[in-house]
Amino acid sequence: MSDDKKIISDEDWKSQAKQEKVKLSDHQESAAGAGSQAQAPPPANFLMLINALMLQALMYMGKLSDPNDEQAKEIINMDLAKHHIDLLQVLDDKTKGNLTDEEKQALSMALHELRMHYVQVMSR
Repeated sequence: MSDDKKIISDEDWKSQAKQEKVKLSDHQESAAGAGSQAQAPPPANFLMLINALMLQALMYMGKLSDPNDEQAKEIINMDLAKHHIDLLQVLDDKTKGNLTDEEKQALSMALHELRMHYVQVMSR
């Protein structure tokens, strides 16, 4: 008998492992890309600007709280709430004749609702 031992290297196994490694890295990259897309901010447009200012005003009137903080207290700062309502009014004044019907209606409704909330909070 011969004491020579043969080392058998399975080239198919190596190539298969390499392919799986490539697939895994591609999958991780696509998952990371999908995660960053989920975190991407919404498109910058006029309606989003109205919503942002409206949410700020509502927050300062104590109408919104942080959903991630169970012990969050209401934030009531009527001066800042009025400031955000006034900013929306400035937008309304400066954009007259330049808005689509949808933008015009959204701005008008936002101003109306915020003013109603403001009066309600101030009368407490």
